Amino acid sequence: MPSPVVIILAAGRGERFRASGASTHKLDAILHDQSVLTHVIQAVKDAGLEWHLVRPEGGTRGMGESIALGVSATVHAAGWLILPGDLPLIQPDSLRRVAEGLCEKPVVVPHYRQQQGHPVAFSHAYLPRLTALTGDMGAKEIVRSARLQHQVLDLALKDGGIVQDIDTLADLAQAERHLHRNGSL
Repeated sequence: MPSPVVIILAAGRGERFRASGASTHKLDAILHDQSVLTHVIQAVKDAGLEWHLVRPEGGTRGMGESIALGVSATVHAAGWLILPGDLPLIQPDSLRRVAEGLCEKPVVVPHYRQQQGHPVAFSHAYLPRLTALTGDMGAKEIVRSARLQHQVLDLALKDGGIVQDIDTLADLAQAERHLHRNGSL
């Protein structure tokens, strides 16, 4: 049976990061000797999951379009874990647990201390709705609709990395302090 694919979203402009004083794109910013995006990709590899990077030249018109591109490129998958590329502290075990959650419900939404995090996972049944996304509207409406049909697994995780994204230089400094305190990911 095919397994889910992690769609790593890396097509955003990162405008808030530059507005905070940065001279580079947030995904290319160096954190603990490697780029933010490299940390995310390594976590996915360490989780043993197949992945697809959405980082088209020139970007996209928003998250919805990025999700649709990633899903369209991996239609063979049993499902998809939609993972923004700016979550460098995410743990491989969290990715595995979200993927496993698709065995229980067709949509999986991870939470850390009652805060919704990433990746949000969708079974293959959501292929038509995911590939129809456009612009900057992500998959929130799909999740809302699935929730009304009791098709969502809310998964509590003990991984702050599922909510700790890099949007500003202050976020990057906080992530660096976290990695320094903990020695590694």
